[in-house]
Amino acid sequence: MHPIFDAFSTVLQLQNIYAGLIGVVVGTLTGVLPGLGPVGAMALLFPVAIGMDSAAALIMLTGVYYGAMYGGSTTSILLNIPGESSSVVTCIDGYRMARKGRAGAALAVAAVGSFVAGTLGTIALMYLAPPLARIAVRFGPPEFFAIAFFGLLVLSTLSSGSLLKSWAMIAFGLMLGTFGIDVLSGAQRITYGTQFLMRGIDFIPVIMGVYGITEVLCLAEELSGGAVNVIKIKFRELFPTKEEWKRSTPPILRGSFVGFFAGLIPGPATVIASFAAYAVEKRFSKHRKELGTGAIEGVAGPESANNSATSGAMVPLLALGVPFSPAAAMLLGALLVHGVIPGPMLAKEHPQLLWTVIASMYTGNVLLLMLNYPMVGLFANVLRIPARIIAPFILIFCILGAYTVNNSVMDIQLMVIFGLVGYVMRKGGYDAAPLVLAIVLGPMMETSLRQSFIMSEGDPLILITRPISGTILGFGSVVLLWQLIKQFIRKAGGPPKFAMKDANA
Repeated sequence: MHPIFDAFSTVLQLQNIYAGLIGVVVGTLTGVLPGLGPVGAMALLFPVAIGMDSAAALIMLTGVYYGAMYGGSTTSILLNIPGESSSVVTCIDGYRMARKGRAGAALAVAAVGSFVAGTLGTIALMYLAPPLARIAVRFGPPEFFAIAFFGLLVLSTLSSGSLLKSWAMIAFGLMLGTFGIDVLSGAQRITYGTQFLMRGIDFIPVIMGVYGITEVLCLAEELSGGAVNVIKIKFRELFPTKEEWKRSTPPILRGSFVGFFAGLIPGPATVIASFAAYAVEKRFSKHRKELGTGAIEGVAGPESANNSATSGAMVPLLALGVPFSPAAAMLLGALLVHGVIPGPMLAKEHPQLLWTVIASMYTGNVLLLMLNYPMVGLFANVLRIPARIIAPFILIFCILGAYTVNNSVMDIQLMVIFGLVGYVMRKGGYDAAPLVLAIVLGPMMETSLRQSFIMSEGDPLILITRPISGTILGFGSVVLLWQLIKQFIRKAGGPPKFAMKDANA
């Protein structure tokens, strides 16, 4: 019997169903509320996840992850406000459909497309993760350093803001990762004689600060107290026509394919997936000329792609132990807290957990469809809550979450400090994603690099002479070089123009 069937028996236990339900509800609400994002919601629920067993914790946090992908479409369609950055593209046609009186159809297609794409992505994850894990058994310290370095390098070129600002955030995160006791030598580093810093900078208070507290400060800055005019949806309007279903099917399938492979790319995979899916529809759709005027394809493709990308992002996390996005970094933190080290040995050491995560994504997509299809109007009404009421609740959850990780008041102070830092970063156009990934990956990069030097007796060429690590670093160098060339051309005012001299001159 395939282990997936044993995993379903675990997932369908009552406490795990409750965990999945909590995850998709919180994720959907997070997507509906612009700004907070899945990472912030996962950070708020992280203290709860610590008290659960590893399976229930992952079921809940993954529910938040793909629940937020759907929730963002609600505000995009009803208000022309993307609840998530991955739903920016959905605004183009989704809001125009709402203005035409087809908001219900757009929301229904987004829900069904997310369900289909999430299911297909989970099937692909089921078949790709174990083989990739078997290949990854051959990975050593040089390969793990190359993967982590490649992830940070590519993220710096894909994240919002300038390349220089992204590098600055990565450098800041790597520096924070050096605080505490050195794993290899046992020496104290940058502790300033305090016991608090001896255990290093915990990434949970940092994440809750740069996302949660920063969001509270931004909400306080934009306080208006007024309610939002939401387009009202009746249940009978949630059924697309036969023609709309027919036109939606190919974009859903294309978006599922594009999204899954976009999830394998380091960086904001869901954003890349939605934009790529829209570009595919502009090229291959039979109704491409209608895109931008309220075409159902402009909703079906991107919304399917961003949900499928969450499944794709799980492949490098589970098979290699390397998160390619901040949300995946949160899942990595949950695994590490429960003593589970993802990577090549996960399929051998914790096979039941691996298949439980995959099975939970099946059931989570079913819960997401059952929850969102009839309750779209209810979730949309959350937007009517004034910011002055939402902000204090976010602040309370942040304080409780930061304290309960280590039962330390110092963690609350650390969270507040990074909340202020995050606010300054946001005002200065600095993206927090490279900082978060650098804090998570920094210790692993340092340890892998030093172990590589020990293996080669100090010869750095080991990083490029080994085939896998050399290839990965080569790809990273090409990506970086191309981004530098593009930035140089952009600053120079475009590609050089060569004018032919007048023959009579």
